[in-house]
Amino acid sequence: MRHPINYHLQRLRALGLGIMIFCLAGGTARAQQELTYTGELGFTVGGAHYFGDINTRYAVNAIKPTVGIYYRKYFNDYVGARLHFRYAQLGYSDVYNTNDFQKSRNLSFNTDIYELAAQGDFNFFQFEPGSTEYRFTPYFTGGMSIFHHNPYAMYQGTKYFLQPMHTEGQGSAAYPDRKEYSRISYAYLIGGGVKYNINARLNLGVEVLYRFTGTDYLDDVSTTYIGVENFALTPAGTPSMAAILQDRSSAVGETIGVAGRQRGNSRDRDHFASIEITFGILFTSYRCKF
Repeated sequence: MRHPINYHLQRLRALGLGIMIFCLAGGTARAQQELTYTGELGFTVGGAHYFGDINTRYAVNAIKPTVGIYYRKYFNDYVGARLHFRYAQLGYSDVYNTNDFQKSRNLSFNTDIYELAAQGDFNFFQFEPGSTEYRFTPYFTGGMSIFHHNPYAMYQGTKYFLQPMHTEGQGSAAYPDRKEYSRISYAYLIGGGVKYNINARLNLGVEVLYRFTGTDYLDDVSTTYIGVENFALTPAGTPSMAAILQDRSSAVGETIGVAGRQRGNSRDRDHFASIEITFGILFTSYRCKF
């Protein structure tokens, strides 16, 4: 007959052996895994600038703020993809121009930009956050975005949105070929930057991004004047605000906005660019090495 004390001791030894085997197996499994970076939640802040019919010489003298938030998915040490939402302000004025016609034209605008971009990123160097050897790289980025804009002008301290005013005759019977432009457009993005891994959880970088947009109306300027006579008068018999804002030349000199005279250049679409400081928080997971 088996002694009860010996029986229980044997069961305790078997249990202890089982726990030891389990712990060793778990340690081996963890040893066969490695830490990998799966994603990055980031924030950006910087400046944006407009180029178009009011800034034809690509001057950079009216930088306005931009901020953003993004999520980047890492596929390996070289390639990633991200969604990036940005808010930016753009604006320009003929007072900055040196050309005599542009200065006498005296047009200006501002607009808020709300942009959602899909971008692919390619690192030129191997980039491994947390390592001491592969913590810095320049990179290329490109993609496409959709954005909302709504240009406005200031007149005697009041803001007037320009798209509903049809300042170049858009949507009128006199100019049936000029359709009302949409306040939603798209852009092709191309740019690059550098990034540096501060520690296992944080990246810091600088990025420059240029946009070729699908609209020529970021600034509400594209074709020709239609003349003040093509704008309806107010009930009081005075020029409407649309008639005043479509031609601001009389405020600085002789009136130039006669029907058919060039106001902008419809052959080229508007562009804008940004330069941003990027700050990224990294997410990690374990994966099997074999």
